[in-house]
Amino acid sequence: MRMTTTVTTIAKVAGGLLAITMAAATHAQCIQGDLNGDGTVNGIDLGILLGDWGETCPAVITSVTPGVGLPAGGTAITITGQQLGGVQSVTIGGVAATNVVGVSPTTITAVTPPLKSLGAKDVVVTTTAGTATLVGGFTYSQIAEWGTVLEMVPDPAVVTNAGLRAAIIATGLPWRVRDNASQIEMLLVPAGTFMMGCSPSLQYECESNENPVHQVTLTQAYYLGRYEVTQAQWTAVMGSNPSGFQSASAQVPAAQVPLRPVEKVSWNMIQGFETATGLRLPTEAEWEYACRAGTTTAFNNGSNDDATLGTLAWFWTGSCSGGAMCQTRPVGQKLANALGLHDMHGNVYEWVEDWYGSSYYAQSPAVDPLGPTSGSYRVLRGGTWYFNSDFCRASFRDVLDPGNNGILSGFRVARTP
Repeated sequence: MRMTTTVTTIAKVAGGLLAITMAAATHAQCIQGDLNGDGTVNGIDLGILLGDWGETCPAVITSVTPGVGLPAGGTAITITGQQLGGVQSVTIGGVAATNVVGVSPTTITAVTPPLKSLGAKDVVVTTTAGTATLVGGFTYSQIAEWGTVLEMVPDPAVVTNAGLRAAIIATGLPWRVRDNASQIEMLLVPAGTFMMGCSPSLQYECESNENPVHQVTLTQAYYLGRYEVTQAQWTAVMGSNPSGFQSASAQVPAAQVPLRPVEKVSWNMIQGFETATGLRLPTEAEWEYACRAGTTTAFNNGSNDDATLGTLAWFWTGSCSGGAMCQTRPVGQKLANALGLHDMHGNVYEWVEDWYGSSYYAQSPAVDPLGPTSGSYRVLRGGTWYFNSDFCRASFRDVLDPGNNGILSGFRVARTP
C-alpha cells in the first residue's frame, strides 16, 4: 500500500511537471502545447505527446552550398539541415556523391559526381534518421566556367512578368550571374516567340524598315547585360577610356562618372572587347525580344504614350538648356523592364551584331534570325540622350558604318550559356 502511494505520488509529480512544461510552452509560443488545436492544453494533448514519445525526428535538408557546379563534377559542397547525423549516402540527380563526411548532426560535406545532363537536380541524403530530399538543390551548369552565380531564381520584384519568371526557372539555369572576365552583371533571357517589328507610338509612326511585322522564335536562352557597358568596365578590360563624357556635371557627380555608359566605341572597336572577355553582342532579334520583355507596345512599360517614356529613358525632350539633358547618365537610374533590364530605351545607342538590310524583315527566317550575311552598315537600337522618343521605340532601327565611333553609340553584352 505504501509502495502504491509512492508510485502514485511520483506519477502525480511527473504529470504536474509535464503539465507545467506544456503550459509554459503555451504561453511562450502561442499555444504550442495545444497539440489538437482546441484552444486548451489538457490531458488530450498529453496523450498525443506520450503517443509520439520515442519517435525519430525526420532528417531535413535546408541548403546546399554552393548550389551550382560543372557537369564534370568535383564541386565540394556543404549540406546543412537537421537530423543529418549517421549519414549513409548522398546522391545528386540519382548519382552517388563522393567524399561524403558527416561533420555534425546539422552538416555534411561531399563532392559532386559527374553528370551529363544540365540543370537543377535533387539532392538526397540518407541517414539513420531516414531520407531527406532537397528538390532542385544543386544545378549543373557550364556557367561555372565563366561566371559567378549571384541568384538562382528570379526575384519577383525585378522580373515582374510571371510568365517570364516561369520560363527562366524552367531552363534550370541561374537567373543572375556576374561574368568573371569583365565583372559585368548579366540576367537570363529565356527562349520564346514574339512579334518583331513596327510598334508606333502616339506621336510617331514607324519607318519602312520596321516592316513587315513578323513572328520570330528564339530557341536558346541567353544572358544579357543588366546595364549598358560602363566606362569603368570598358577601361578595366581595354586599358583606356574613349568616352566623350568623362567629366562631372551638375547632374553627374565625379564619383558616378565611371558609371556612365561607355560611348565613342565603334562596332569594330567592340570586337576587341569581345575577344578579351568571351562576350558577344546580341543579335537584333535578341535585343528587341529582351527590350520588349513580353510587351507589344512602343515602349516596354506597356504603353504607346510618349509622355510615359521619361520614367524609362534618358532622351531629348526638346531642349538642351544648361546641358541637363544633353549628356549620358549613370546606368540603371531609370526603371527597368519586366526582365529587370535597364536603359533599353535611351541613354546611348546600342550596337547589335547584325548587318543592316532595309528589306530584311520581308525575308527574315522565323527561327533564330541572324540578319543579312553581309552589308555596309551595322544596326543600332534603343535611342539616345540626344534624340527624341521616336528613336527610343522598341522597334526603331538605326544604322551606322561599323567603323563609326560617335558620341552617341555604346553597347550591351550578351552570352550564350
